[in-house]
Amino acid sequence: MAASILFWILSILYGPVVIAFICVVVLASVGQSLGVRHLFTQFLLYIFEFGRQKINTSKKKRLSREEQAKYEESTVPNGESVSVIEREISLSATEGIQIENQRSLETMQREFQIEDAMYFCKSGIGAIIEDDVTQRFSTEELPSWNLLTRTNMNYRHLSVRLTVLYAVGFLFRYGFLFPFRFLLAFFGISYLIICMSLIGYLPNGRFKSTVVRYVSLQCFRICSRAFGSVIRFHNRENKAKGGGICVANHTSPIDVIILSTDNCYAMVGQSQGGLIGMIQRAMGRATSHIWFERSEAKDRNLVTKRLKDHVEDKDKWPILIFPEGTCINNTSVMMFKKGSFEVGGVIYPVAIKRVGNLTVLKKYQ
Repeated sequence: MAASILFWILSILYGPVVIAFICVVVLASVGQSLGVRHLFTQFLLYIFEFGRQKINTSKKKRLSREEQAKYEESTVPNGESVSVIEREISLSATEGIQIENQRSLETMQREFQIEDAMYFCKSGIGAIIEDDVTQRFSTEELPSWNLLTRTNMNYRHLSVRLTVLYAVGFLFRYGFLFPFRFLLAFFGISYLIICMSLIGYLPNGRFKSTVVRYVSLQCFRICSRAFGSVIRFHNRENKAKGGGICVANHTSPIDVIILSTDNCYAMVGQSQGGLIGMIQRAMGRATSHIWFERSEAKDRNLVTKRLKDHVEDKDKWPILIFPEGTCINNTSVMMFKKGSFEVGGVIYPVAIKRVGNLTVLKKYQ
């Protein structure tokens, strides 16, 4: 009985899902959209805000008036990071010792207790743990609960509405969104590998350059739909051109896909194995990318020479480099390494900023 019901449901959903899949692939291939993803993200933000309000209301009901005042003061809007260490004494190179409780430094000098030393130890350890650089690699605080179990708080059990909302979201996320987007990602990656491998057999010329550019944009746009990205571009007239170097901040591993939905770039990186290596080899057959072996990556002069040779050819795609050298948590930008600026050629800086939990903003400068 259960199997027949499941088969009946799948038979009903098969047609609409196939039509939706084809529409997404076709629209992504030509760089168009019906606006469904934008409406969906706006609806999700509305749901997340509703959940945040319910969570705050439930928490306040369990607190006394004094505790409510402290809770409201400690609540940080817009997902800003919060210090996890409560300090009574803080050490500053510019302001010296700051005591946040009622006791003054003079009182501590007259009435010294052995436990007073622990305040300074705590402040020193806190300065190490919450170093400005270290915090850039920690997970960014979410402005609201996104119906996932990223936090250890059992928010879904605070009220009946949140429980129902969590259950519906769980079923929709893992029953429909995940399989649908997994198929999109599988199709996009397979299409990329097959097409790039076949294009590699074409003779070098304008026709090959046109085909590989069109296929590259197609594949990366399809892959970007696999994670439901809503991308906004600004100042497109300043896009990187052949013979140039595009430098961008690095917020996540999918930055390459985000940037490649609007322009074609020559990738730079170490040769990998497995699926990543298969993609690298396929892309390398179709056009010029710069892949290094592990031993070559340590040779600074060799890397610089290959980059210079690539930049000198204006017919090749601009090089895409992330000078930070690692992913940052979207709260700041680390110092760029100077190597990419010593190669020569025109530098095209790009700023990538995530807006909220869902959208990505890309800006040409």
